[in-house]
Amino acid sequence: MSAVTTRPSILVQNVRKTFLLRRTHSMKEAFVGWIRRKDIKAREFQALDDVSFEILEGESVALMGLNGSGKSTMLKLISGVLEPDAGRVLVRGRLAGLIEVGAGFHPDLSGRENVYLNAAILGMKAPEIDARFDDIVAFSEIGEFIDTEVKHYSSGMFMRLAFSVAIHTELDVLLVDEVLAVGDAPFREKCRIKIKELAAQGKTMVIVSHDQEMVRELCERGIVIRHGKKVFEGGIEDALVELHG
Repeated sequence: MSAVTTRPSILVQNVRKTFLLRRTHSMKEAFVGWIRRKDIKAREFQALDDVSFEILEGESVALMGLNGSGKSTMLKLISGVLEPDAGRVLVRGRLAGLIEVGAGFHPDLSGRENVYLNAAILGMKAPEIDARFDDIVAFSEIGEFIDTEVKHYSSGMFMRLAFSVAIHTELDVLLVDEVLAVGDAPFREKCRIKIKELAAQGKTMVIVSHDQEMVRELCERGIVIRHGKKVFEGGIEDALVELHG
């Protein structure tokens, strides 16, 4: 593992996030519900409730919880995709997030054009992208399709290109949400090796995955969220016990 400093890279303080769950999706459904005297009011869902933690520079931490626990919402708050309703989330340095496969890709642009678009969104300048373009394409293994519109890509091709762009940026913080569940076994292993290299280089990582072997291999610490509340923070083995307890 890389050396961990005492300076926080990610700071989450008293974060709350609530979503409105609507019971109808159209005026027709609302009218039918009203005629039948059904409850059609939206209800609140507390995705995260007063969650606090910090992740130090150079740490690789697993964010853990069962489906619907709030862990992916937390990852989106750290990435800036969502904003908290209360509390604050602070991130130090350049961040790259692999949260949703193909997120940020424009379907009518080619793979080549999307590499430049996504790399620019992640803060890279054109000369920097030019210098790393061949490495990005080589790692993604989609060379012959790089000038094809990405709307013709499979989910695996999306993932490979998105992952390759993210890991070839000058990043300080990497967020990974089950992205390695997509793709064939050899490519997943290549991604795992690359993530280990980034950890060894002192990059800060937050990983959401149901792959216990991967979190054991990459993470020394785990944070467990249950029903929107942080219920545990500590060593990875103890976190896995708490997750299934």
